[in-house]
Amino acid sequence: MILINLLPHREAARKLRREVFFVTLGLAALAGLLVCSILYYWYLTQIEGQRGRNTFLQSEITRLDVQIKDIATLQAEITSLKARQTAVEDLQGNRNLPVYLLSELARQLPDGVYINSLKQENQVILITGIAQSNERVSELLRNLSNNSPWLSKPELVEITAGTVTLSQRDQRRVSNFSMRMEIKRAAAQKEAVASSPAAGKT
Repeated sequence: MILINLLPHREAARKLRREVFFVTLGLAALAGLLVCSILYYWYLTQIEGQRGRNTFLQSEITRLDVQIKDIATLQAEITSLKARQTAVEDLQGNRNLPVYLLSELARQLPDGVYINSLKQENQVILITGIAQSNERVSELLRNLSNNSPWLSKPELVEITAGTVTLSQRDQRRVSNFSMRMEIKRAAAQKEAVASSPAAGKT
């Protein structure tokens, strides 16, 4: 017996394909939405984790800033203490300066040279005196330039001829001079005291 299908099978097949298409489309949309949701929550988790790390780093930075300020304060205090220590050492070194200065001048003065006055301004010493001749003044300059651990940069300011009356009948020609020099600072003075002949004898 021959069966003849008189129903619109093409329309039914088309309808079935359409239904399958929409079902597939819906499943794809659901799958896409699921994937997007997973990615969204993953990114959200990553962002929250990064925010937590940023908060931790910010707190550490703030703590380090406080420590840096403390270190800067300590460095300022150390610098201040070093400056005070240097000032105290300079004062202690300069306490005996007049004694050392006079002793050094007495050692460096050649015979026939006499000092009338001595004046100090900061590290500069100005002396005036009398010498029997210009050669004696030159010898004093050489001594101060080469042999003195305490005095440096001697400079002759002025030298003039003069006379000294020893008695009514005895007058002698002399050289009046003024001289400028620098005295070394306390740190150099300690080395000078340590290396001076007087220090070796004590």
